[in-house]
Amino acid sequence: MQVRVITVEREYGSGGAAIAERLAERLGWKFWDRELTAEIARKANVDHHTVARCDERVDSLLYRLFKVYARGSYERALPIGESRLFDTDHMFATLEKVIEEVAQRGNCVVVGRGAPYILRNRPDAFHVFVYAPVDEKIRRLKSIGKSEKEAIQLIDEIDRERASFIRHYFNKEWPLRSLYNVMINSRFGDEHVVELILQHIAALEKRPAAAGTSATA
Repeated sequence: MQVRVITVEREYGSGGAAIAERLAERLGWKFWDRELTAEIARKANVDHHTVARCDERVDSLLYRLFKVYARGSYERALPIGESRLFDTDHMFATLEKVIEEVAQRGNCVVVGRGAPYILRNRPDAFHVFVYAPVDEKIRRLKSIGKSEKEAIQLIDEIDRERASFIRHYFNKEWPLRSLYNVMINSRFGDEHVVELILQHIAALEKRPAAAGTSATA
């Protein structure tokens, strides 16, 4: 098989987004993170003022889940349409379409946003989950200006909300271990993780098609 899409899901504070960006640079592929949010906003035809106006009009719990699921990367706000009916469910429908379109173009690395679940049936997609021990996540978050207290709170809160988001929209647990081709501890450094991912992909692409498309580790 030929891998054309890599999704990188991550625990908050594990450095998954930075690792995904390095991976895209190594491959010369399109990196979808901030640009993915911009694409969703473009399709929804909204701006940040619309987000502020619509914030209280949607299901507050689901909207909070959607926002927090995306936190920890580059997003500052996720788009909501002009219509009063453009609630979190409509946002999710837009997200699904954008991710599917991105995957169809190929040669891309997509960060989070439920992409492994949305693209779970694509044979050309390789799914990565990045995790780290709590002390490593705290270290990484402190390096970008978070206090230890804030880091501990965010680590618990954001991953719990991500799990709730996945449970609501996919009726699955987060992380769903059987979904990923490889789950990697980022404690040993971003470049080490990138190398391991590339090695797994290279090994998978050498396997005969009859051998299957899963390469877990």
